[in-house]
Amino acid sequence: MNIDLVSLGPVLFAGMVALVVLLLAMAVRPRKSTARQRLDAYAGQQATSDLDLQGSLAQRTVVPGFRKFIRWLARRMPRERVEDARQKLVRAGNPYGLSAIDFLGIRILVGIILGVLGFVISSRAQGLTNGLLMGVVLAALGYLLPAIWLGRVIKKRRIEIERKLPDALDMLTISVEAGLAFESAMLRVADRWDNALTRELRRTVLEMRVGTPRDEALRRLAERADVPALRTFVAVLIQSAQLGVSIADVLHAQAAMMRQKRRQQVEQMAHEASIKMLFPLVFLVFPALFVFILGPSIPKILQALGAPTGG
Repeated sequence: MNIDLVSLGPVLFAGMVALVVLLLAMAVRPRKSTARQRLDAYAGQQATSDLDLQGSLAQRTVVPGFRKFIRWLARRMPRERVEDARQKLVRAGNPYGLSAIDFLGIRILVGIILGVLGFVISSRAQGLTNGLLMGVVLAALGYLLPAIWLGRVIKKRRIEIERKLPDALDMLTISVEAGLAFESAMLRVADRWDNALTRELRRTVLEMRVGTPRDEALRRLAERADVPALRTFVAVLIQSAQLGVSIADVLHAQAAMMRQKRRQQVEQMAHEASIKMLFPLVFLVFPALFVFILGPSIPKILQALGAPTGG
């Protein structure tokens, strides 16, 4: 039985691509923190040798090498690009525990995979020149796809924080007026809900408890969230603390202003709804309505217009 290796080329290449994608998913999958496990091992609950043998063979052999390869690719990037990726990952909430080096390496790797795949498929069907062109286009597309995904994550997280901010401010105001300290009120809000804003508030409280000044922790909160309304709130809060104004009064005023701003945004969206509905009405609803109403009479109208007039 003869096997044509040339005809099996696309199959083998597809298998290699599937293997690389599988290893990539295993590499970027968030791993469980071993800090607790090592503390337990130090306390005698678990041996250190057991920690080293945890996980499958692929996780202990293939995944570390694959991560090193990804980081080796990313270290060839300019330092400014790495810093920009780090800031974007922070604003996205560090999805999947990715670092800037990991993210840039994934971008390069996805570009290489799609570029080689496009070159192989297109060159076999349309020639070497078209294959090179398709490979370059798909490589550029593969390099941009992770950045597009990250941008969507940042936008979604920003919208979530902006929507949850008025409720969080109301809860902060009630807690502070009830006698809680500002840090305790932030922790109460973080314990009540679980969203992007409350997770950032919990992180801010933890930073304060480890010794970070409150103003600096709040500035970091505004930088990580990258929401204009939260930046304004943090700036007013810092300024009021420096001037000695009561935090309860500031929170009450900011909560009222945030509610008013949300009401204005809803009214603006309601006014824009009629304009946004114009396109589907003109190009989708009206043609179908005209066809339904005038459809039965169109043959008679054409027959009347095309019939010879008697003279």
